[in-house]
Amino acid sequence: MFNKGYRIRNYDFKLVLLILTLSTVGVFAVGSAQQSVQQRQLMGVIVGTFLMVVISLLDYTVLLKLYWLMYIGNLVLLLLVRFWGEETKGAQRWLEIPGGFRFQPSETAKILLILFFAQFIMKHIEKLNTFRIIALCVILIVAPWYLIYDQPDLSTSIMILILFCIIMFAGGLSFKVIAGVLAVAIPALALLVALALQPDSDVLDDYQRGRILAFIYPEQYATTTAYQQLNSVTAIASGMLDGKGYKNNEITSVKNGNFISEPQTDFIFSVIGEEFGFKGSFTVIALEMLIALECVHVARKARDPAGTIIAAGMGGLVGFQSFVNIGVATFILPTTGLTLPFVSYGLTSLMSLFIGMGFVLNVRLQARR
Repeated sequence: MFNKGYRIRNYDFKLVLLILTLSTVGVFAVGSAQQSVQQRQLMGVIVGTFLMVVISLLDYTVLLKLYWLMYIGNLVLLLLVRFWGEETKGAQRWLEIPGGFRFQPSETAKILLILFFAQFIMKHIEKLNTFRIIALCVILIVAPWYLIYDQPDLSTSIMILILFCIIMFAGGLSFKVIAGVLAVAIPALALLVALALQPDSDVLDDYQRGRILAFIYPEQYATTTAYQQLNSVTAIASGMLDGKGYKNNEITSVKNGNFISEPQTDFIFSVIGEEFGFKGSFTVIALEMLIALECVHVARKARDPAGTIIAAGMGGLVGFQSFVNIGVATFILPTTGLTLPFVSYGLTSLMSLFIGMGFVLNVRLQARR
């Protein structure tokens, strides 16, 4: 399990430093957004760091042999949510854990699917571009995707599809196949969105359709669906260059006025923008981008296709999810429920990311010389 041939000089301390720096920013931001959960966020970072280091010293090629167990375990967790999950705000996404904790399997699903497909594709790498293997990969992603989509959790289900595309590309899917899929998928997606926005359509739930319409016509939804995003933009803009200061008591503060609900999760970037200004916002964006790019760098030097998929998948997860979360906070995308990696409050998301990065660090340890 532990590889005695590891060399400390091959350890990616740069990636660890980036992750811990961003996580520290997250602890402070969460503390300002909701003081009562700051200690839990800090404990999450400490435990997550421990798990990341331990996993980074294990041999990922050995752990990936359990790939079917990972896939089946993932489905079992998602099925438990479907039948016994706790419903909050019209969505059934959580499992209650004894001791007062809640667990969100859709967050761990992202990591488990990256690990599963890393091994599955490597075992079928020579036949990846055949219809049989591509169809099998699609079938294998459909089950967990549907269970997440039906919670309902449209934003995470879209993230799962994006991850699947990254995984297939990193695995070596032919550009001809990619071009063919895009030629069909883009017009189909445009048609699907047009149909979904029709008043009598059942493609999307009413709240999902409302979010898209609020993005297109914000002035018509300024006091309802678009309210959070408009206040978020106001908060970020009010921070200007240097911000209003950490935990400031200004009466003009959007956060202090409780004009943004759940600022510790979906809209944590609004808190950062208001309190730390453009400098703080840019720092967070730069850290997220650097983590994603470092993962891509690790992917390019991986010893095998599985390592490439793991590192590229984690880089894509951090990069795209950061873009979506910040895009929502700045009103360049419709509202979703995706967290800002390593910054937003959410122990399941935080632990899952640290575990995934532990695998990336191990891929780096075993990289080609």
